[in-house]
Amino acid sequence: MNAERGTGNAERGTGSAEMGVRKAQDLKERTFAFSLRVLRFAESLPNSKAGVTIANQVIRSGTSVGANYRAAKRAKSNRDFIAKMGIVEEECDETIYWIELAVAHGCVDAGKVDSLLAEANELLAITVASIRTAKGRKV
Repeated sequence: MNAERGTGNAERGTGSAEMGVRKAQDLKERTFAFSLRVLRFAESLPNSKAGVTIANQVIRSGTSVGANYRAAKRAKSNRDFIAKMGIVEEECDETIYWIELAVAHGCVDAGKVDSLLAEANELLAITVASIRTAKGRKV
């Protein structure tokens, strides 16, 4: 069995429970750190009408990623988890949109947000994979 496949099994509870808990903790920490980075990004935007509008929107969606992930981890059922993770997916995708808009408008240089966009895209991919895994569970 390859490592990637084994990782998926741990997330489904057929492998090491400790590994699944550690991954969940890592994602909890990553989404929290992502929220902090989004706040710093928003504070760096110009004090123009466009900058303020984008800042307000990216703060709302970007900080929602971690908050909704925490809510998903406390879901009452698999169906509830999928619904809450769907919100995480939407908010993460929206955050990417606002960052890309800030770059396109010229509020920020693309090179200054490359790593933030990369993290947002990774979190989005993890979220989508988690939803797919949860949808495959028989409950």
